[in-house]
Amino acid sequence: MSQPARLPLVDGLKAAACLLIICHHLAFYGPMSDRAYSLAPELIDWLYHYGRMAVQVFLVVGGFLAAGALESLDAGKLARPDILLWRRYRRLAVPCMAALACAILSAMLVRPWLDHPSVPAPPELTQVLAHVFLLQDLLEVEALSAGVWYVAIDFQLYALALGLCWLSRNHAGAARPTILVLAFTMASLLFFNLDASWDATSLYFFGAYGLGMLAFRASRQRTPQWAAAGLAALGGLALLLAFRERIAVALATALLLGLAPSRGWMHRGAHVRGIAWLARRSYSVFLIHFPICLLVNSLWAQCFPEGAWINLAGMALALVASVAAGALFFRLIEEHHADFTRNRYYRRLVPAGLLLCAAISMATSQ
Repeated sequence: MSQPARLPLVDGLKAAACLLIICHHLAFYGPMSDRAYSLAPELIDWLYHYGRMAVQVFLVVGGFLAAGALESLDAGKLARPDILLWRRYRRLAVPCMAALACAILSAMLVRPWLDHPSVPAPPELTQVLAHVFLLQDLLEVEALSAGVWYVAIDFQLYALALGLCWLSRNHAGAARPTILVLAFTMASLLFFNLDASWDATSLYFFGAYGLGMLAFRASRQRTPQWAAAGLAALGGLALLLAFRERIAVALATALLLGLAPSRGWMHRGAHVRGIAWLARRSYSVFLIHFPICLLVNSLWAQCFPEGAWINLAGMALALVASVAAGALFFRLIEEHHADFTRNRYYRRLVPAGLLLCAAISMATSQ
């Protein structure tokens, strides 16, 4: 099966956001950043407070790519949204469950050696099942790994976008998808995103995701400047109502993607090696980096309890090791996620492995 054509600008955004999220978590979790703080306090503070803004880039890019994928669906495929939603769940959940098994095992290994709040507690069965069905935040269950909340939100966002597309094609005419997306984007930016009590739902994040979907529509117009001006007006209104740095980042990313094709930016950087490679593996890196960072933090806490430079080197090692582990995880798991569900033996392997790891962790914590 041939791979879809790469978009270098999108790849660059995904690769940069992936690395930034790892650096944010290295600054946020574990003792290495505390010991290296004196060497680069401004940088570590920035990563601690602002590195998470990379999530907004993922949200906008996700909406941009989802809009393109949904627009290409014919009536026959769109008539079965349940099948499309199952494929999306399979795409997200199979690698996620495998990564959670790694996170449970890594936490179990480091718990005796690393006394730090970033080490997750031994899981409970209900906690594991909530993660399997991507319901952990809706059920207010403690996360088993950093960033796993995003997987659940991504699934919700895709389900909402798919529902809007299905509704517009079947009940509102083919010309209405953009209107529905615009309406939900406005509702998110001007209401739901202002209330943190909604942050376990897609309604809180659809503002950024919807900006990405609208950016895709803008990029297909003959005069994308006018569509981009509309995006800017919508984002400006949201920021005028309540300035949010995360929405400013999302708006800037959406405007970049909306204008890129007409300005010739979308395919710039195609010659830069490694960007497409990392972008394709970004989900695997995102999933596996937390257990890798836990292991490196634990090792450094035992071997190098003092020393700013050596702990800064440890943070760099954790970053490189996360990318390397993500590449291996991609090759072994993510690239073959369809096999785990098509084959009845493989279909049981990943959830069974996750439950087994949870059982071992619970047994050893007694």
